[in-house]
Amino acid sequence: MKITRKELLRLGGAALLGAGAGKAVGALAAAAAPASAGEKTVRWGMVVDARACAEHPDCTECQRACHQAHNVPDIPEPRQAVKWIWKEPRQQVFPLHQTEYAQAAAAGGLPVLCMHCAQPPCVPVCPTQATWKRQDGIVMMDYHRCIGCRFCMAACPFGARSFNYRDPRPALKQTNKQFPTRMKGVVEKCSFCVERLAEGKLPACVEASEGKLAFGDLFDEKSNVRELIKTHYTIRRKVNLGTEPAVYYIV
Repeated sequence: MKITRKELLRLGGAALLGAGAGKAVGALAAAAAPASAGEKTVRWGMVVDARACAEHPDCTECQRACHQAHNVPDIPEPRQAVKWIWKEPRQQVFPLHQTEYAQAAAAGGLPVLCMHCAQPPCVPVCPTQATWKRQDGIVMMDYHRCIGCRFCMAACPFGARSFNYRDPRPALKQTNKQFPTRMKGVVEKCSFCVERLAEGKLPACVEASEGKLAFGDLFDEKSNVRELIKTHYTIRRKVNLGTEPAVYYIV
């Protein structure tokens, strides 16, 4: 399939911002190509085992792996922090699912990230189409198009997006040369590691979680995520809003 220059900039423009990120451009563009006629449609999703996370309340391996892979800066000021995956208290993640018996499972908090909604409210409010949803359900960000209006942040009910109030690069302890760094004035968030999916790998957070996180095709009845959803009691965040999150929690 032939990709025009305009499409390449839209699908892989983020990678153009960093030196040595040519590999990321190719991976993003290849992964974002629309399915051809007759090709099986994929809907990527994640399952978080909240029980396993509660057994290891001090574990931050998923966050460490994600932030290292994607050059997420470590900024101590809470109001300016940049996060792709992080932990929040269970009562904040699921305020309507609280009982006195659930407190034991709340230790250490739950990992939260972009929900990659089937009906993402962040997409239609973006004036430059810097954020869009791929055919496989992943909600993407094009840092090249982002003008920093933060409409997407206001529309997201999950607080899954971060704004770079300062140049994030000085706050990087080490840099992954295979992924682009960002700049001041743009929004960023979890991308389900599209650059890794294009190479047949799992997202960095899943690979580092040692079984606490699972990832797969929600449309495939035989996938690991469908099996987990079928055999365990799972809940999703704020389903009453109708955004259809692609992240499930086993509780």
